[in-house]
Amino acid sequence: MFRKILIANRGEIACRIIATARRMGVATVAVYSEADARAAHVAAADEALAIGGPAPRDSYLRGDAIIAAALASGAEAIHPGYGFLSENPDFVDAVEAAGLRFIGPSASAIRAMGLKDAAKRLMADAGVPVVPGYHGDNQDPDHLAGAADAIGYPVLIKAVAGGGGKGMRKVMHPSDFASALESARGEAATAFGNDAVLIEKFVEKPRHIEVQVFGDGTDAVHLYERDCSLQRRHQKVIEEAPAPGMPPAMRAAMGEAAVRAARAIGYSGAGTIEFIVDASDGLRADRFWFMEMNTRLQVEHPVTEAITGVDLVEWQLRVAAGEPLPLRQDQLAINGHAFEARLYAEDVPAGFLPATGRIAHLAFPPGARADSGVRAGDVISPWYDPMIAKIIVHGPTRAVALQQLSRALAGTQVAGTTTNLAFLGALARHPRFAAGDVDTGLIEADLPALAQVPAASAGVQATALLAAADLSGAPLQGFALWSPLRREIRLDRGEETLVGTLLLTPSGPRIEIDGHECTPPDLPVVKAGGQIHVFDAGQCFSFAPHDPLARGAVTGAAGNATVSPMPGLVKAVFVGPGQAVQAGDRLAVLEAMKMEHTLTAARDGVVAEVLVDAGAQVEAGAVLILLAEDAP
Repeated sequence: MFRKILIANRGEIACRIIATARRMGVATVAVYSEADARAAHVAAADEALAIGGPAPRDSYLRGDAIIAAALASGAEAIHPGYGFLSENPDFVDAVEAAGLRFIGPSASAIRAMGLKDAAKRLMADAGVPVVPGYHGDNQDPDHLAGAADAIGYPVLIKAVAGGGGKGMRKVMHPSDFASALESARGEAATAFGNDAVLIEKFVEKPRHIEVQVFGDGTDAVHLYERDCSLQRRHQKVIEEAPAPGMPPAMRAAMGEAAVRAARAIGYSGAGTIEFIVDASDGLRADRFWFMEMNTRLQVEHPVTEAITGVDLVEWQLRVAAGEPLPLRQDQLAINGHAFEARLYAEDVPAGFLPATGRIAHLAFPPGARADSGVRAGDVISPWYDPMIAKIIVHGPTRAVALQQLSRALAGTQVAGTTTNLAFLGALARHPRFAAGDVDTGLIEADLPALAQVPAASAGVQATALLAAADLSGAPLQGFALWSPLRREIRLDRGEETLVGTLLLTPSGPRIEIDGHECTPPDLPVVKAGGQIHVFDAGQCFSFAPHDPLARGAVTGAAGNATVSPMPGLVKAVFVGPGQAVQAGDRLAVLEAMKMEHTLTAARDGVVAEVLVDAGAQVEAGAVLILLAEDAP
């Protein structure tokens, strides 16, 4: 076994790997960028070395700096985690050339599965069913459009490199193909340095079911399936294992296909075979097709660990150190059901825009596993993925586990940044999800209801007002001989001001709102970051002391200004001064947190001024483009 390993990653996955390594007696070395100097994974590791600036290309994507850090620290192996360099075969070659061990598959296995078109041809040759589509080398737009016509609409344009929904566009009609192709290629070139795409048939009622495989270079086993159908923008939101409604025959067929795929490339380490399933006629063994293989550990690996009792990171370390597979296929079994919910700093009503900010308070309920790479006081940076934590539960049945998930989400407390916590809670309570009737279109179909932000109840308001009164230091305050004491309290929440009256009576404090007395319920409340945060059913309601001089912020959504919704890099500007635009026209593209966001005109008008150039780094709220006062 290794004595010391370096983790070429950050955040929750680095903390996750460190936890298992510590349990196994393996020393760990963390690497960090300038933005992560005080990050949780740095504090958790036995050693930590700086490797560059905050942008990933200046730090976590610098293979040479990471290898140099490993050699300098005396590490014997490098664990890549997921993302960044985890599926880069050139990095694997460089690690091994430096005399180090790569904790993952071989470079040849990664190359074999790195391009979706070549991988599909390889899988077809190995007897694994693949989705009907065009996976050829001809990237001429007219040829691709002809291929889409032959396949039949709707089709899916997908980047041949990478994953995570980047470079992917659904096209319903031939007239939309050209613009969707241009957009997919642009995003793929930015994310992966490769703008090549493939075309696939779009499955009408798709379920995303993937199989966890593990190999030692000679043999392979599967650790059953995960259902990752709850997605938005092709990004997974809630995952579960095993897949609901999975017939034994189909489970066996998918598992066998996944193992065939792993054996075909001599796979070593943890990997995932992703299948698209047509659930329009229920789950059938002849209705699943290979999509791609992720040659690394997956974000959602904890649900597999929960139902199998296997620590996948431990297996990674043991196999990379030269051990054979720890268990045979007949020694693996499913125990119960597990869910994982991805808690992000993001603004759901605004279209899932990533959010930034300092986490003023963070707490997870007992009874749930919370894999997190941040702590209270940490800043959600625009440089990296805005994940706060993964919340994992395990129960004897799906119904029990789902109840546990709903309770765990309701008991999670995050303050200081906007999150998707209320959205996750709504999903956990969704009747179709509860019934196991899931597909990748569920969220989109019910998005208005799922994204609705609950209003602060009278109980929440009363709790905030009482907390603002701060009576904890005066237990006898409130006794009056002739009449109760009264004091007005004002709190701000966004652009609204909450006005209440504190009544101090011999029987205790009371709160009056709009002339009605309200007894504050027993809700969790925290004072942090200069604000009062009240938690109710998984939602954080934040209030600030009223500032009579504060002026409401002017947003550009309905006016003349197009503003940056978050810190980011301006990738492209499509308009110039004097140019006429119509509502919905593309004005600019902003890249933030590994995603591209298109900024559009809110109304018809004429561009008066363009205040940024492509390549500029901008802050949230920065004015980018101004329209003339009078519409044409």
